[in-house]
Amino acid sequence: MFKSEVRDSTINALLEKAGSRNYGRYLSKIVLKRVRGFSNEPVSFDFPVTAIIGPNGGGKTTVLGAAACAYKIVSPRRFFAKSGKYDESMQDWSIEYELVDRSINQKDIFRRTATFKNHRWNRDAPERSVLIFGVSRTVPANERSELLRCASGTFSVPDNQIAEFPNVLRDAVSRILGKDVTGFRQLKLHANGEVTLLTGVTKTGTGYSEFHFGAGESSIIRMVAGIEVADDQALVLIEEIENGLHPVATIRLVEYLIDVAERKKMQVLFTTHSNEALQPLPSKAIWVATQDRIFQGKLDVRSLRAITGQIETKAVIFVEDRFTKIWVEALLRQGANFPVDHVQIHAMEGDGTAVAMNTYHNKNPVMDTPSICIIDGDSKQESNAEKRIFRLPGESPEAYIFDAVVESWDTIGGKLSVALLQRFENSDHVKKTCISVRQQTMDPHLLFAHVGEQLGLIPETTVSAAFANLWAQANPEIVESLISPLRDILPADIAVANI
Repeated sequence: MFKSEVRDSTINALLEKAGSRNYGRYLSKIVLKRVRGFSNEPVSFDFPVTAIIGPNGGGKTTVLGAAACAYKIVSPRRFFAKSGKYDESMQDWSIEYELVDRSINQKDIFRRTATFKNHRWNRDAPERSVLIFGVSRTVPANERSELLRCASGTFSVPDNQIAEFPNVLRDAVSRILGKDVTGFRQLKLHANGEVTLLTGVTKTGTGYSEFHFGAGESSIIRMVAGIEVADDQALVLIEEIENGLHPVATIRLVEYLIDVAERKKMQVLFTTHSNEALQPLPSKAIWVATQDRIFQGKLDVRSLRAITGQIETKAVIFVEDRFTKIWVEALLRQGANFPVDHVQIHAMEGDGTAVAMNTYHNKNPVMDTPSICIIDGDSKQESNAEKRIFRLPGESPEAYIFDAVVESWDTIGGKLSVALLQRFENSDHVKKTCISVRQQTMDPHLLFAHVGEQLGLIPETTVSAAFANLWAQANPEIVESLISPLRDILPADIAVANI
């Protein structure tokens, strides 16, 4: 299981800070009243580092651009250029903002609007430093016109225009890239430092220029350098944060941005197609753009194909989290003659997100694949057969399955022991371990992880699947009652052909 190096206390403190709007400058909320395919779609920034995910053309950059246009320093044409008669749809575009700026209103938020009417943008935008890192940041040095004069055998700069990396830059880059950048330099091509060339050094001490850097390596150094010298409480916008980066480097970059949000009180928005970029973030920090709707909540990026209808399947199930997905997969496998290969299950990491995605999916006229939502027994969301929202038994899924299996130990204990990679004859020891774990574990979500630890570092997913599958095998009547709603939404030819 992924464990971020950012402390939970830091995440919670930043959530509270954003919730109370305890900033000198902060973009609290935007409403896309009418922009491209969006109509009255709100996006609140409940955490100072926000990820925008979605399919290509879903509107990620639209949200990023709308945020940028809140401030005077950014020209709207940077994101929303009009090309004569070919962009007639821009007429009457409108974006509303809720902002914090203590130099304008010391006690509360204030509102502004940006509109496009009569072929021009109209707005009363406040001041704020805004840094924009577009996808062009990963263009190799040998393709950047401002560096072409450096590609010469006689190129050099005076010693007073060569700067070592400041400690904070060196430490941050080293951690993100997983390599020591001691000895790296910035060469100022002009005295004002507006254009620079980077140089590095190998482990053996051989120097090399940015022309031999990897695209990700160069972009990280320049991005971090720009952020570190920027004003506190600046707004940072990053397109496709994972471009040119290894998945681990992507995670470390997002963790660095969370540190910046805490240390420099900055606000960061980035777009991504990467699951790794989402891992360090809380659910409130993630928004999904789907061409005409925007949803808040953490999910697996792969599930976007289901949300937008880009799937080769006959039915979709949205569930709350990973364990519920494991349980529902067990239900389908054990269901009599159920066409498992025609159904996809997607964990949304939250009951509200699962319900919202199911509602959107079934209402969207372009999607011909039906879906249902299965919520946990302790969910505060309402089950509703008409809306295809169904509830699992028990209050906590993990506790319900765990307790039911232990109670049926006499009939399935030996099988469970083998499924947990133990000897059949050691089932009494396995049972004692399960009982001990149940007594000592306060959080039901940790039951399977703790059993795995006690029995020899067995992966949590292995333990979860063993419990869920054996429960399903032992309870065929409950299984059938739970999967019957899904049978009802399958196309008749699929449902009948498999019975």
